[in-house]
Amino acid sequence: MTAVTTPGTRGEAAATPPPDASPTPYSHLRIVPARHPGRWVATACVAVLVAMVVSSLLTNDRWEWDVVAQYLTWPSILSGAWATIRLTAAASVVGFALGTVLALMRLSRSPLLVGVSWAYTWVFRSVPLLLQLLLWYNLAYLYPHLSLGVPFGPEFLWFDTLGVIDKFGAAILGLGLSQAAYSAEIVRAGILSVDQGQQEAAASLGIPRRRQVTRIVLPQAMRSIVPTAVNEVIGLLKGTSIVYVLAYGELFYIASVIYGRNGKVVPLLIVAAIWYLVLTTLITIVQYYVERHYAKGAVRTLPPTPLQRLRWSSAVTRARLTGRPVPPHVPPAFAARARVGVLTRTARTSGGPA
Repeated sequence: MTAVTTPGTRGEAAATPPPDASPTPYSHLRIVPARHPGRWVATACVAVLVAMVVSSLLTNDRWEWDVVAQYLTWPSILSGAWATIRLTAAASVVGFALGTVLALMRLSRSPLLVGVSWAYTWVFRSVPLLLQLLLWYNLAYLYPHLSLGVPFGPEFLWFDTLGVIDKFGAAILGLGLSQAAYSAEIVRAGILSVDQGQQEAAASLGIPRRRQVTRIVLPQAMRSIVPTAVNEVIGLLKGTSIVYVLAYGELFYIASVIYGRNGKVVPLLIVAAIWYLVLTTLITIVQYYVERHYAKGAVRTLPPTPLQRLRWSSAVTRARLTGRPVPPHVPPAFAARARVGVLTRTARTSGGPA
C-alpha cells in the first residue's frame, strides 16, 4: 500500500509540535529561584570583615611590608627554610617507618612484642617533646661512648657520642622517635579499619601473611591513614620550630637571630609565617593527590582535579563563545552540566521557564 499525501501535508506535519512540547497544567507558572536571606546576610558580614582585615593590612605602616619583602628571599632565610624541610622529611621517614613497625608489633600475637610496643608508645607520648630534645642532645653526659656488641659480652663497634649525635642528630632523634609513638596509633587504627573478612578470604586462598599485609591490608588502610598522617606531618613541620632550643639553624631560629640584630621583630616573624604557609600548602597539595591515588579502588570514577576542572571549563567557555563543538577531551557529563548551568542562569535572568 502506498501512502498518499496531499500538498502541504509534509509542511503541516513538520509544524505539528512533538508530544513532549504539548502544554501542561504548569506551563503558565513562572520559575522563581529559591531565596536565601540568611546566606546573603552571612556573606555580607564576612565580606565586611574581610575588607576590614585587608584595609588594616594595607594601611597600617607598622607591618613594614617593605622589610618583609626584603627578607623573604634573604639567603639566611632560605637556608633556614631548607633546614626545616630536611628536618621534617627526615623525622617523618623515621617516625612513620618506626610507627608502622610498632603498629604491627601491637597487632601481633606475641605478648613481648605487644608489651614493648605499648610501653614505647606510653613513654614517648608522656614525655614533652622539648624535654626529649634536651635529653637526646645531652646523651653524651650519660653515655660518652656508644658501642655495639653482645650484652654483657664483647663489643664489636665503638663510637664517640659527640661525633654521632650533633644538633641535627639530636633533632632527628627527638622529633622522629616522638612522632613514631603517634604514627603507630594512626597506622594501627587504619589497619583495624579494614574488614577482617578480607584477611580471612586471603588466608583461605593460601596467601602468605606478609603479602596479605602489603597487598591487601595496607593499600586499603591508607585511605584512612593518609589524612591523619598528613596532619601529623604538618604538625611536625611546625614543630621543628622548637628545635631552636638546640641553636640549630632552622627557619624560626634564623628569623630570631636576624631580628635580634636589627630589631625588626614583627616583619621577621611575618617572613617565617609566610614560609610556613608556603610549605604547608605544598604538603596539602601532595596530600590531595595521594588521597586521590588510594581512592581508585573505592570509587568507580575519580573526581576531576582542580587543574582538570580549569581546563575543561575554559574549553567549554571557548566552545560556547565561538559556536564550535566542545573538544573531545572534555567529558560529556561535565559539558552537559556546564550547558545546563548556562540555560538555568539564562532562564532566571529572563524570568521564563527553564
